[in-house]
Amino acid sequence: MIEESKKILSLLGIPHIQAPSEGEAEAALLTRAGVAFTCASQDYDSILFGAKRLTRNLTISGKRKVPNRNVYFEVETEIIDTQQLLDQTQLSQEQLIDVAILIGTDFNPGGIAGIGPKTALKLIKEHGKLENVEKIKDKLPEIPYQEIREIFLKPETSNSDNFKFTEVNYDGLVGFLCNENNFSYDRVVMTMEKLKKSKLQRSQSLEKWF
Repeated sequence: MIEESKKILSLLGIPHIQAPSEGEAEAALLTRAGVAFTCASQDYDSILFGAKRLTRNLTISGKRKVPNRNVYFEVETEIIDTQQLLDQTQLSQEQLIDVAILIGTDFNPGGIAGIGPKTALKLIKEHGKLENVEKIKDKLPEIPYQEIREIFLKPETSNSDNFKFTEVNYDGLVGFLCNENNFSYDRVVMTMEKLKKSKLQRSQSLEKWF
């Protein structure tokens, strides 16, 4: 499925990359390199990996159902600017990571018992880093906090920023989807026509400014 997804992206002219480790770390690198404007993810780890910006709820329709209840609430797309976040909290990137370790990350899901976001922020702002917080020193050996900190500060990435968008290969897409994967020919062709029309409209709307 992964390889087929890559092939479809290539046929659509969309560049892609295989991250050697965490996808959020790779995406964060691309924002710092200026290749991408933002990371699109629901995971706040993108910020801990140093992304310039994080966009959440990008593909959500606008409403989300409350679990086990017939209730829905509005969901809006949000963009978090990492530098603004650091300025507002008066934290460095490493201190932000320490706050996250106290609360809990993918690498230490439980965090430190009894410490929530407000307390974690207060402790790091007062003491500078995890090692200086006396009240949790006896709990730190339970989590590999130094390793977790290094994962976020020095993640494994491909260090590739050679990306180029190409033209859509319409015939290749139809052949791959219909001949190799038994998609409906009529539906695929209809979708391709919509894509062509959309690209033409975008081009015409840009031309009127020149």
